[in-house]
Formats: sequence, C-alpha cells, structure tokens
Amino acid sequence: MSVKPFKSIGVGVAFSPNLKANIFEAARLSVVFGSKLFLIHVGENSNEKTNQLKTILKHFEKDNLDYKLVFKTGNPVDVILSTSEEKKIDLLILGALQREGFLKYYVGSIARKITRKAKCSVLLLIKPSVKRVPCEHVVVNGLKAPKTEQTIKTAFYVANKLSSEKITIVEEIKEEQISVKVDDNKSLRHANIIKERIKLRENSRIKEILNLIPEVYKKNKTITIQPIFGKKGYSIGHYAQISRADLLVMNAPSKTTFWDRLFPHDIEHILTELPTDVLLLQ
Repeated sequence: MSVKPFKSIGVGVAFSPNLKANIFEAARLSVVFGSKLFLIHVGENSNEKTNQLKTILKHFEKDNLDYKLVFKTGNPVDVILSTSEEKKIDLLILGALQREGFLKYYVGSIARKITRKAKCSVLLLIKPSVKRVPCEHVVVNGLKAPKTEQTIKTAFYVANKLSSEKITIVEEIKEEQISVKVDDNKSLRHANIIKERIKLRENSRIKEILNLIPEVYKKNKTITIQPIFGKKGYSIGHYAQISRADLLVMNAPSKTTFWDRLFPHDIEHILTELPTDVLLLQ
C-alpha cells in the first residue's frame, strides 16, 4: 500500500453558507494526511474572494497547511474534472444536499456527474462542520472484486489517521447464491447450511486481506467482519445507517459505458440517499 494514498486533495469552493465548514473539513484532512490542498472555484478571480478564502485558511497557518487557490470559469463539472487531472488530485471532496424538511442527504446532479466521471477518489460529505466531529466507526465493503483488497487497506490507513476506534468489513452476498427454494423445514435447514458455508468462505477471504495490513493500522481497533445477504449497494448503505457509521468506504465504480447507463451501478443506491459520509476509492 502506498504510504500516502492522498498526496493532493481538491475541494470545490462555492461562496455559499457552507463555505467555511467545507474548507475546514478539507483543510483538516489535508493536514492529517500530509496532503497539498487545492481550492477550486468555478468563476472569476477577485481580491474580495481571495481575501475571504485566505482569512478562513489563516486558522491552519500553525499546521503549515500547503494550499493553492484555483479560479477557473466554465461548466462546473468540466472545470472540476479538468483541474483534478491537471493538478493530479488524488482525493476530491464534494458536499451533499439535504432533502427539504428531512434528515436525509443525497448527491446533487453536478456532484453526481463529477462522482461518476472522476478518475480520482471522491469523498462525499453530508454535514461539513467547522468544529471537528470525531470519526469513530468506519464501515468498508468486503465484496469479492479486484479493487477490494486495496480499498480495505486504505480504509485502515484512513481510520488510523482519523483515530477511529471501530472498523466493520461488510461482505454483501447476493441471495441468489443460496439458490434453494425454501418451502419446508428440510429445505430451510439446507439453505442455512449453504449460508454458513458461504459466510465461512467469505470470512476466510477477508482474514487473508487483514493479515496483509500493517499492525500499526490495526492497533487499538475493534475489527468486525459482517456478512450480509441482500442487494448490493443497498445492503451496505442500510447497514452503515443502522450501525451509525461515521464513514462508509467503498470501491468506486468502474468507468461508465452505455450498458452501465441501462443497468445502474450498485453505487447509485448510495448516491440517492447517503447513509453517512462516503469515500469512493479508485
């Protein structure tokens, strides 16, 4: 695993009521990860805007925050994506929107387009805060996929840097893997035996990955392996919500093709209703 997966962090800066909170969240993460921070504003530069941003960033002078302001006009999606590539950004931070009158959050159309097209990892924040809110519980996907091993390793790195106490690795198992029609006690017992075999196999696979993670990242952590039978994307989002996770870490979807638009990614469940802050790792 790269010692430093996030060498540079980008954050979209809009002069909205959340401006200070968004910058504080991005700056704190940049300090913790030892990253350079790029603040990207889609619009013209002005002394007033620059001074406003620098005043907020003064709070991080003592931390020797390394940052750069980027002003660029154009389509918001194109500007943020092109700047991310130009500046070789590893992690892009985007804000979620709150549904009117509900304690529910979703990804707006601009952020959703950026999330789908970004070639770097994306962090979606539901409630950015000026005051640091502890990240105590991290949930990470453990599904059988090429990216998963690296995703779990990075989740442990992030949990270590954020001083999280608990990590849960969720294995989403499709119900059709059982492939037994349950209509009496005998078939129910058979289905349960198959379920247990699948759980043991999946747990064994995850334990092999855990053995590859440096001990320093596992120290003083409560580590749980949680198999769940259900619909991919929806199950892990629901679990993160009911377990009150502070961060959900997942494999970013592979780049979209025509077929992906017809059959949306499992990740769409998460983007439609964010259960918590979500980190999508490339």
